[in-house]
Amino acid sequence: MISLKSSLIVIGSVGLLFLGACSNSNQVATNEKSPAISTSTPASPAAKTSSQHGESKGGQVVETGAYHLEFVAEKEANGTHIDFYLQKGDNHEAISNAKVKAQVQTPDGRQKTLNLAYDKKGKHYTVLLPEKSSGQYQVKMLVDVDGKKVDGRFSFNK
Repeated sequence: MISLKSSLIVIGSVGLLFLGACSNSNQVATNEKSPAISTSTPASPAAKTSSQHGESKGGQVVETGAYHLEFVAEKEANGTHIDFYLQKGDNHEAISNAKVKAQVQTPDGRQKTLNLAYDKKGKHYTVLLPEKSSGQYQVKMLVDVDGKKVDGRFSFNK
């Protein structure tokens, strides 16, 4: 009887490990370094840096498949200005025809969905988040490029 219980515990544990290994995991950009995610903090908001993934705009970067996603949040008097760079390929060609939404969780737990507009001059998507609360904001970028979903998770403090 004891060996039957032990066997069930072992089988259950192995099953959970297998499910965890096979689950669909989303990458989250944080300030911690990892091979799949790189972040940089610019000396000034306009500063640009070069990295192994090409020229950075000074934001949080997620590389997913052939896509380069970069998220930049800057404080403004009436909220937070969000810039989102969506690029493809080794040369980081800007993608201008995507549908981009930001699902934002505010520090107090409220959810907001914002539609980003493409800025042709800056070659990126942009929106103003009209929130003034202090704390950590969680942002999931929902991107549709010709029917292909390319999502990324980011966060910022205000």
